[in-house]
Amino acid sequence: MDSDSVKELIRREVPDWDDEVVATARFKAFSGQRSDWEPKFQFWRDLIIKVSRQLGVFIIDPVQVKKVWFDRGGMTPLCIDHVLLLMHNEGDVVRISDLDDPGSGRVSRLLKTMRNLVVQPSVKPGEILETELIIVPLLKEKAADVVKLLSEGHWTSTCVITLKKFRNLCNGSNEASVVLSHLSRCGKAHKISINRGELIEGVKVSFSQAALPSVSTIDCDILHLLRTTEKLQDHLELLDQRCETSSKSALASLKSGHKKVALRHARELKLATESREKCTSLLNRVEEVLKTIADSESTKMVSEAIKTGARAMKGIKISADEVHDYLEELEETIESQKQVEKALESAPYPDIDDENIEEEFLKLEMELESESSQVQPGTSDTAESLTEMFSELKLGNTKPRLEEKATEPVQMKDSGKKILEAA
Repeated sequence: MDSDSVKELIRREVPDWDDEVVATARFKAFSGQRSDWEPKFQFWRDLIIKVSRQLGVFIIDPVQVKKVWFDRGGMTPLCIDHVLLLMHNEGDVVRISDLDDPGSGRVSRLLKTMRNLVVQPSVKPGEILETELIIVPLLKEKAADVVKLLSEGHWTSTCVITLKKFRNLCNGSNEASVVLSHLSRCGKAHKISINRGELIEGVKVSFSQAALPSVSTIDCDILHLLRTTEKLQDHLELLDQRCETSSKSALASLKSGHKKVALRHARELKLATESREKCTSLLNRVEEVLKTIADSESTKMVSEAIKTGARAMKGIKISADEVHDYLEELEETIESQKQVEKALESAPYPDIDDENIEEEFLKLEMELESESSQVQPGTSDTAESLTEMFSELKLGNTKPRLEEKATEPVQMKDSGKKILEAA
């Protein structure tokens, strides 16, 4: 986005941006106690974050922020250096040079983290402008969005993707490196590097709160297959372009009367078409292997769930036969409830006159009061329960309502019993 668009964005966020008096006060350097300039610091901090969010970036160039974003006819805010330094000290921004390399080993990242905890790297006011800065709240938002997008395409607790796809999700290699570094530090992602005739890089991402498992052999194999799929898809695109070019050239040569040239282009078209068919066949085979692996993972998860259920049943001393009997009893109860509902719906109650009910209600109350004075204390509970029962009557023209419809249970009779017994 160009500087004019950024300035228009700032004017929408700050209506009095062009007010000379207000701008002069805002652009002054901080002086005195922090309580004196705290409101100005919060203003600039919030504005930097808002503009960055609107621009869709979380990596900013501090020099551009100072001299381009907030330039007013050659006048730049004298306090921006101080604002960025405070944001760094308070954890709102970090220097991109301070981030962990996601490609380094786990031990190396742990040692660097420990060193930073023991000796906090100090940044001088002039140094804050020397390197790009990462806005931490926006980085967390971006990382959460990437994980969410990946989880929507995978129903397992983890997934493996190529580094190319991860970079596409993060809008470039620079942002992808920062997001991967953040996820790795949070224990939500691992970078994978394997050598299968060429260097293949990928990322393993976790979608659950549990610790991310280490990279396994099957993860490396999946990454190899995914990279092969990408290469075959890229090759297919090139073959499609070649087929289109050869076809157009052959038609043009025929129209111009150059039959030999048209024949040569036709041969090229035929070779490209045959290559495309072979490439498509290979791609289908690779995708079939990936599908088989995904199916085996789902089968494994279902098997683990059944075993967990079986262990729970043993823990509370319930057998598979008892579970089967409970399910049958539940189905019979629901079926009886449905029959009652059907009978009620087929014979609705007639409308009842409010006045008649009220008169009967008063008579019953008077009878109960007269009886309560004559009966023994042991019968007071019966009178109170009757009074409570009649007090719960709802007056008015009403018809019975069925609050909820019973839901049909999952049919697990014989098949469920067999699965539980097998577990």
